[in-house]
Amino acid sequence: MHIPSGVSQSVEILSFSEALDEERTTQHDYNGEKWLYVPCKYSEYRYILGTRGKNPLICIGINPSTAEPDNLDNTLKSVERIALHNGYDSFIMLNVYPQRATNPDDMDPEFNAPMHEENMKAFEYILSSYGEGHKPSVWAAWGTIIEKRPYLKECVRDMVKRGERFGTKWYTAGARSKLKGHPHHPLYLKKDSVTKVFDDIIQYLDIL
Repeated sequence: MHIPSGVSQSVEILSFSEALDEERTTQHDYNGEKWLYVPCKYSEYRYILGTRGKNPLICIGINPSTAEPDNLDNTLKSVERIALHNGYDSFIMLNVYPQRATNPDDMDPEFNAPMHEENMKAFEYILSSYGEGHKPSVWAAWGTIIEKRPYLKECVRDMVKRGERFGTKWYTAGARSKLKGHPHHPLYLKKDSVTKVFDDIIQYLDIL
């Protein structure tokens, strides 16, 4: 379990560029040729966790829990299995909000705009890493948890907007919720679940 030590506004947070520089220059206790982990040590927040490859599936959850390199939680294990089943050679896990909290009810009551901006820089960094002519594949995988905080919907809207200049294609996996069309959370998906184009993501956000 990870319970935040306090609201993120009270925690010293590295900018994404600072955390990325540290990841590049620090000797890790994990295989840095396999894993991308920013920040590269366990902390109250996480921008990126994933495996390195040429064709990653980018998965977007709501917020990180305890997972780290060589110690994936069940959600991340499912993400990796589904990415490989759908023909990707790697996965990248990002989140709508980067604060670690195993229970989403423990997330910040109030939106931390500076931390969100650093999280968006991480998102854009991953999108920009695709080679020319390749559109990033982004899997919406947050389930009904998006309703836990009013600011989460606007964070997703910002992600969609920023992804447009990279030609981002959004996907879901598994059945969407009947009432509001929430994309399925990865935890209980079958390992052979197939990703499907999420072409109405703007309309979905508009009715939340």
